Amino acid sequence: MDTRGVLTPQNEDFPRWYQDVLNKAELADNGPVRGTMVIRPYGYALWERMQAEVDRRIKQAGADNAYFPLFIPESYLDRESDHVEGFSPELAVVTMGGGRELAEPVVVRPTSETIINAYFSKWVQSHRDLPLLINQWANVVRWEMRPRIFLRTTEFLWQEGHTAHATRQEARDYAARILHDVYQDFMESVLAVPVLIGYKTEAERFPGAINSMCLEAMMRDGKALQMGTSHELGQSFAAMFDITYLDADGKQAHVWQTSWGVSSRMVGGLIMAHGDDRGLVVPPKLAPVQAVVIAVRDAEGVVEACHRLSGELAAAGIRARVDDKTGSGFGRRATDWELKGVPIRVEIGPRDLEQHQATLAFRTGGEKQTVNLSEVPEQVEAMLGRIQQRILSDATAWRDSRIADAGTQAEVREASSTGFARIPWARLGPEGEAALAEDAITVRCLQRPDGSLPHSSGEPDLIAVCGRSY
Repeated sequence: MDTRGVLTPQNEDFPRWYQDVLNKAELADNGPVRGTMVIRPYGYALWERMQAEVDRRIKQAGADNAYFPLFIPESYLDRESDHVEGFSPELAVVTMGGGRELAEPVVVRPTSETIINAYFSKWVQSHRDLPLLINQWANVVRWEMRPRIFLRTTEFLWQEGHTAHATRQEARDYAARILHDVYQDFMESVLAVPVLIGYKTEAERFPGAINSMCLEAMMRDGKALQMGTSHELGQSFAAMFDITYLDADGKQAHVWQTSWGVSSRMVGGLIMAHGDDRGLVVPPKLAPVQAVVIAVRDAEGVVEACHRLSGELAAAGIRARVDDKTGSGFGRRATDWELKGVPIRVEIGPRDLEQHQATLAFRTGGEKQTVNLSEVPEQVEAMLGRIQQRILSDATAWRDSRIADAGTQAEVREASSTGFARIPWARLGPEGEAALAEDAITVRCLQRPDGSLPHSSGEPDLIAVCGRSY
């Protein structure tokens, strides 16, 4: 019996289910060094699609891509005490190079605020140089004690944006623009993952920032996953790295800054937000393969018809692939594509060909329908839009059903066993936050009662969204 498609049920062992999906959908393997990962072609194709969609939105927000070195002088990090203190437990430091001890140790990039700001100090001279909007796609290294592929790894892929502005309001507005127009739009319209937005508490804030905004998603086991962050850095890095400019009146002033990023953990979020006991569920806008055309068996004309139809789908702008490996059983191949979460399977067998039809099988809901071969591109295109909306609607309804209002810490603890709890921040406060943290429950974000983004983390009447997290 072929058991490649068998997954541990989610409600039996969610972490085991997650690992099964990674393996059987051929997404990634553990690397040779603890905490590293090898991203397999299908997993990397998902990341490439994410990268392209986010990159397009970043460019629309006015930022340009650049690249900065992987190795950072240790002295750069020492300039910003809060920043280095926050990252020091995770740093990988190189002390030898070329067989000799280095005169100054270098840190393997954990994030690039320090090295980018060293160059911002050279590039910014006048108010005419502002705003300076830079993004880079890179790998970073943070020594992870409890690794899990895509979620927490020693080395991972990400983008990090860094900007400099003339005023605090400009910086705040731009950080919020990235949060809304880049990250939230991508996550909800492409990933079909509904996110809660808000400010981080002081205890959860990015090291060196004056405000951190975040996007929090709920996974299928009720835990939170931080999908992205956007930070107001204030002027601390500008002061440490002497990033000043001459304003319109000829006076010297420090810039105001932001940084923001999302990472390959979004692949893990995709798996855990939508996956089921049959494997991945990939929204059509993200899917590397939106429709796979499967030859049921190698009968006269079937394989040729599959390739012809795949070309018609491609001409209609649909990302299609042919599965003509008829040496393997049809059932096993269908299961493999289901594991990978491909939105639509187009199945053609000898009888279908005789009747000039194909069977459409949908990953969400499991429905099938028979359509005329000539109508397949039109039907597939229409269904892809419906599937995209259905995945988002289902994920939103499921998440909202697991968010409970709470009035006490005890109620927060109870709600956090299955989802999120909402409690007035004034009732919880830093002391209550610290008490919950002893039970591995954190304040995921602070937001207004209507769920919108506050102007600051000090705004009155804020609601604390609490939960257990990855």
